[in-house]
Amino acid sequence: MTAPSARPQPESLKDLFFSFTLLAIQGFGGVLAYMERELVERKKWLTRAEFVEEWAVARTMPGPPALNLSIMVGSRYFGLRGAIVSVAGMFFLPSFTIALMALAYARFGADPHVIDALRGMGAVAAGLFIATGLKLLTALKTNPLGVPVCLVLACLSFVGVALLHWRLVYVMLGLGGLGYVLTFIKLRGKS
Repeated sequence: MTAPSARPQPESLKDLFFSFTLLAIQGFGGVLAYMERELVERKKWLTRAEFVEEWAVARTMPGPPALNLSIMVGSRYFGLRGAIVSVAGMFFLPSFTIALMALAYARFGADPHVIDALRGMGAVAAGLFIATGLKLLTALKTNPLGVPVCLVLACLSFVGVALLHWRLVYVMLGLGGLGYVLTFIKLRGKS
């Protein structure tokens, strides 16, 4: 797939590598919030609708969704080389950082200050995830199903995963499949 030339795109493979490296080292507890802000708001490599669509695809593919999305973005602009460079950016510095942190945790992990700091980071990560989800709600305006149906599907997903403790794969297959069928019917009716 070739990138539209009328909007910003990575200047080079080096730009792509360092962009994904910076995203990966910021993403403790989840990189979604950082990816959306960086790729949509700051760099404008993707529109919000493109981000939501590609994130949905990345979530359904095997492997970590953030890594899948980096492959998709790298491939969009530089083909196979871009996909490889994006993956390298997501792994290189973060792997080194995690190794150092593992060594530090082995030494200081029982310290109550370290335990409290890690709990605080978890709360911040959850807040960032919620804030990003709320920002991405604006993409529902252009969804063929409309906002009410999308919100019902989102609420059912929340209930299934958070309250009923259903496995995520079953919720994705069930409600995702239902959303797919409803969208197909709606779009087919328009043509």
